[in-house]
Amino acid sequence: MENTDDAVIVPAADTGRDPWVGLRRYTSARIALGRTGGSQRMQTVLDFRLSHARARDAVMAPFDREGIAGRFVKAGFDTQRVVTAVTDKKTYLVRPDLGRRLADTSRSELQSLAPAWGQRDLVIIVSDGLAAQAAERHAVETVTLLAGQLRAAGWTIYPILLAPYGRVKLQDEVGELLGARHALMLLGERPGLGMPDSLGAYLTHHPCATCTDADRNCVSNIRPEGLPPLAAARKLAHLLIESARLGVSGVALKDTETMSRLDE
Repeated sequence: MENTDDAVIVPAADTGRDPWVGLRRYTSARIALGRTGGSQRMQTVLDFRLSHARARDAVMAPFDREGIAGRFVKAGFDTQRVVTAVTDKKTYLVRPDLGRRLADTSRSELQSLAPAWGQRDLVIIVSDGLAAQAAERHAVETVTLLAGQLRAAGWTIYPILLAPYGRVKLQDEVGELLGARHALMLLGERPGLGMPDSLGAYLTHHPCATCTDADRNCVSNIRPEGLPPLAAARKLAHLLIESARLGVSGVALKDTETMSRLDE
């Protein structure tokens, strides 16, 4: 047998370069980070801290409601400002219940506007949620593309409601007040490390106070690096049209478009 006592074999892990490093081209997840001895590399630690700081900044960032309203108007939409029972970011984070309902002033205002608007198919509410930049970057494009598809199918849409400090269930009170057939809530999702601008969209058929999360459908991670606005609009249009046809939403509404693709 050949004597290998003089050979020096360096394990891959000891080189500071993970053998999976080639897989990093396929994902933004933190894989193949390597190490220095028993510790993480300084570059890895600093990158993590930067992403964590960006996520915290995304949560605390103010919502530019006037700026997004101007962009909606430029895109051809009417808008209406409403407020929830939340008055500041700290309260929003510690009292989720207050973000789920309108302030008394906005409730009264919508009640007075409802007769003039008349009953329509869809009310869309846009909020900052947990990442204002998600709504500011992607909501206008997503809504514009979605509205084009729905109007082509004969749908009527209320003015876009802009609601800082909103939670998903806010759509139930709004939809019930207006008598909308469907409600769609767009808001910033909880930021992940590396994706502080992810937009979520939640839809409900016949929204009302008794609706639960089981009555909603969600399209998540709307952003160019995730589900691009064009694809998100197409998916939402499909779900909304199917919801109207079947008269259901939530767990009773299946994504038949995806299933049909899998069968092909």
